[in-house]
Amino acid sequence: MARKQRGRPVSGWLTLDKPFGLTSTAAVARVKQLFEAAKAGHAGTLDPLATGILPIALGEATKTVAYAMEGEKTYRFSVRWGAETTTDDAEGDVVETCEQRPSRAMIEAVLPRFTGVIEQVPPQFSAVKVAGERAYDLARDGETIDLAARPVEIASLTLIDMDADTATFEARCGKGAYVRAIARDMGRALGVCGHVVALRRTRVGPFSEADMISLEKLEDLRHKGAGREAVDQVLLPVATALDDIPALAVATADAARLKHGQSVILRGANAPVEEPAVLVTWQGEAIAIGEVSGGLLRPRRVLSVN
Repeated sequence: MARKQRGRPVSGWLTLDKPFGLTSTAAVARVKQLFEAAKAGHAGTLDPLATGILPIALGEATKTVAYAMEGEKTYRFSVRWGAETTTDDAEGDVVETCEQRPSRAMIEAVLPRFTGVIEQVPPQFSAVKVAGERAYDLARDGETIDLAARPVEIASLTLIDMDADTATFEARCGKGAYVRAIARDMGRALGVCGHVVALRRTRVGPFSEADMISLEKLEDLRHKGAGREAVDQVLLPVATALDDIPALAVATADAARLKHGQSVILRGANAPVEEPAVLVTWQGEAIAIGEVSGGLLRPRRVLSVN
């Protein structure tokens, strides 16, 4: 007999403003508890010392997490010059120090080296897998890992402000890029050493600061407001993470087939012939994520959302 899943079948996206010092896993657990949700996950880990947008998927939205993680991310971060650390942020031990400090002209001169598609070595303390284990687990055990450089895309990197010891930047990055590695590598390029002392994520794909809500506000809504109904009102639709893929409306008969995992033939002069990913809708409701090949629409993930 199958075990009954505990929790409510609530579905949608929450744009959490993750507080300083809390892990992403702990943040998801808190949100899941507040919503009494049966299922929850997140779209892109934030370090405990980082704040800002942590998109959290509840229920059927967990089926769209992979699409949210593909979205471009925007960060604002501060780098302190003069020391490099084991973690490339303020949490780690200092491994090297430098006396020199960079000028604005020096910093701006190296920025083009860190934009576009670049080769980046992930931090030792990162979620990259090495022989099936996370790099941060190996690093915590005292192992020094030889991580290979990999291509990442930095769409833009801008110097926002600076003083003698610190510089603040804004970066727009693709999937897999590490801001801590940018800080480390800039410090090395400038010959001044560097590590991140503040980091805030301000956008993840379609999720922006305008949609953010804090844990404190959620707790107030849940316990001092109208309970479940109050917190449910702050959820964004399941299809929010799918803004970047084309939508395809289907008729009632085709919707019924797709909901049962069956493929349908697309007809009509404007019907797509080849499309790697489409959001399938019926009467304005998202019902599946599919792919079109040879004029045949195949459901990849069926969404059971009322």
